[in-house]
Amino acid sequence: MKTTNNTLDILIMNKQLKKRLLAVAIATVGVMPVLAYAQAHSGHAGHTSEPPKTSTPAPISDMHHGSMNMPGMDHGSMDMSGMDHGAGNAPAQGHDAMEMPMKQGNPGKNTSAMPEMSHGSSSSGSPAAAHDMGAMDHGGGEMDHGDIQMQGGSAPPDARDPNAYSDGYVRNAGKYALPPSDALIMSDMHNFGSVNFDRLEYVRARGEEWAAYEGEAWYGNTYNRAVIKAEGEVANGKLQESETQLLWRHAVSTFWDTELGVRFDHGQGAPNREWLALGVKGLAPYWFEVDATAYVGSSGRTALKLKTEYDILLTQKLYLQPSVEVNFYGKDDERWGIGSGLTDGTAGLRLKYEVTRQFVPYVGVEWSSKFGKTADYARAAGDSKQETRFVAGLSFRF
Repeated sequence: MKTTNNTLDILIMNKQLKKRLLAVAIATVGVMPVLAYAQAHSGHAGHTSEPPKTSTPAPISDMHHGSMNMPGMDHGSMDMSGMDHGAGNAPAQGHDAMEMPMKQGNPGKNTSAMPEMSHGSSSSGSPAAAHDMGAMDHGGGEMDHGDIQMQGGSAPPDARDPNAYSDGYVRNAGKYALPPSDALIMSDMHNFGSVNFDRLEYVRARGEEWAAYEGEAWYGNTYNRAVIKAEGEVANGKLQESETQLLWRHAVSTFWDTELGVRFDHGQGAPNREWLALGVKGLAPYWFEVDATAYVGSSGRTALKLKTEYDILLTQKLYLQPSVEVNFYGKDDERWGIGSGLTDGTAGLRLKYEVTRQFVPYVGVEWSSKFGKTADYARAAGDSKQETRFVAGLSFRF
């Protein structure tokens, strides 16, 4: 029994001894890195800022500043009075905190070149991340990042005045200025004129041939113009019928004009008709050219003409121009072969080529039809109700 008790006491004592030994080992493992860290930095206390005794500094290739490797760096010429060596890890140490006077090297070398200089993170132990200045060329001068001038600032004293580009010339003055009568102030203050024939063409239908024309001439400025519109047909050297309008055109918006004036109708074997005209002309959305005019004549006659056309570009100079025109009349006019309501309509398709903006030849086809009582008048006169016309002509302006 006594032997058993002694054995238990020995086991208990051994167990306590093992615990103490384990605690001492853990403490030793924890303290060793601290001692090694302090030993590594204790050598910095012996550094002094005394200059080297010889003109050629002794290389200190294995000096270790924490995690910063600077082989070949001369600590004798470096002022490190403000550098904290106790901190050990200084990844954010700036170049402005230390002055690095450079020794005069070979003048033939390019002093601006700094090959293999690495400004990586100094907290890393790898050579690529450390400040490796072993291959840095200290050709001459001082590296002072505080003196770097950034782009910007005031203009140089000899910069040219931006308002002096005219060389002293001013508007409406000087030897090149026009007299007041000829000076162009704004384009809408001057009058201009133009003649534009949209159709001057040869027409063939039903085995017959004739010529047709449609155009206008105007004179005025941007907002107000006097306009003459004319269209008609000529056959056998005689004017078969014509429609002439004398209008005053006024711009009411960027793309729209109003027109006010009179219209004169002439026809072979028919009395002349006079009308008061009121209409609008302009460019509708999606580039449709629109011309709509209402007419009021003697004896309660009324009429309405609607016309639109559109340009379909095939190339920069070649394009198709479809067009549609319809006419309405309020009363029958048997002398002119016109019935009330929708009287006639024409749809055309012309292929035009712009030799220049002022000279545009074309070929095309038209389909014409008469409706209602107007068709009855045409059949009674021996004319066709519908017909297809082939045309070739020229559009021009000057």
